[in-house]
Amino acid sequence: MKIVLAYSGGLDTSVILGWLKQNYDAEIIAFCADIGQEEELEGLTEKALQTGASKCIIEDLRAEFARDFIFPMFQAGAIYEGQYFLGTSIARPLIAKRMVEIARAESADAVAHGATGKGNDQVRFELTVAALEPELKVIAPWREEKFRKQFPGRAEMIAFANENKISVETSGGKPYSMDRNLLHISFESGMLEDPWFDASGLQARDMYKLSASPEDAPGEPEYVELQFRDGNCIAVNRRSISPLEVMQSLNMLGGKHGIGRVDIVEDRYVGMKGRGVYETPGGAILHFAHRQIETLTMDREVMLLRDSLIPRYSALVYNGYWFSPEREALQAFVTETQRDVTGLVRLKLYKGNIIVAGRKSPKSLYDPNIASMEGVRSTYNQSDATGFIRLNALRLKVRALRKDA
Repeated sequence: MKIVLAYSGGLDTSVILGWLKQNYDAEIIAFCADIGQEEELEGLTEKALQTGASKCIIEDLRAEFARDFIFPMFQAGAIYEGQYFLGTSIARPLIAKRMVEIARAESADAVAHGATGKGNDQVRFELTVAALEPELKVIAPWREEKFRKQFPGRAEMIAFANENKISVETSGGKPYSMDRNLLHISFESGMLEDPWFDASGLQARDMYKLSASPEDAPGEPEYVELQFRDGNCIAVNRRSISPLEVMQSLNMLGGKHGIGRVDIVEDRYVGMKGRGVYETPGGAILHFAHRQIETLTMDREVMLLRDSLIPRYSALVYNGYWFSPEREALQAFVTETQRDVTGLVRLKLYKGNIIVAGRKSPKSLYDPNIASMEGVRSTYNQSDATGFIRLNALRLKVRALRKDA
């Protein structure tokens, strides 16, 4: 049997690699996707091979992640439950997609992951596999009773690693878990499991990696210009750059000014609520700027229709249905809505705030000659509003008269 394992080199996936090799009598191919987590990849191949893998595949997927996943999602204005920019959610289908492709190339029988069985990632990984390679087996050790009995806690995992000469970090670690990629860093568990805990306070000051605390951000604002074409950001401060470079540039700018910190108690797909703290500096700027250029260029009824679909689209991403026919259908509609979302947005960044400082577009629907309070224009005649108001008031009058009868 041959298994492709999503591998990070940490305690969990290192132990899982050894456990799979023992319990499935399998050849293990370790796969690590570089999606901007900034983790130390040097020596990972050697570690995987020493742990028992027959091969370790490390791939830089950052450009694909930005171009084919982050940007289409931001075109849709997606934001889960009004706050979460879906940083972890959108990364999982890319990782799982590449695992499926490697499994095909290596003639593997199964893929495996280290999701704990209590959260959303297990769903995201496995729905992607089902959509792309339905005959491929998925192994989730944390959902197997024999695995949980053998490893009821961290101490048993460390003991297993020592017994099997698996090199792992055995320090006490930090009182929370962290997941990083190009779009964000998420923090959960540990001290954050108490929703009353102040994640913006001094006790959590050292937790953050991407952003300065708004209190410590520069005392002077900084201006940034984002240029859009067809709903995608194509330049920052008049410099044309790739989607990957857009995210990297905006992360640096936003982080410097304390932009994009989110603390949310969210509804997980599996049914429970979970508390998460997120840093999304570049994503917060991109989301805000995109909306600003839409207000200038998008037809009112098209925007109302698209906005009505944001909760549905966001839930599809959050719940793992990136490769579903309904998400693909929604994406086709989103693409159509973005045809005229072109122009320039100027923003002011200051101590955690994103402030619009100007927007312009060759496809602007805003006409000062119509909107102006000065003079009379043939395009809009105020007298026309009398009949408009009278007709729209009719049902209200009828209802009021019926009440009085």
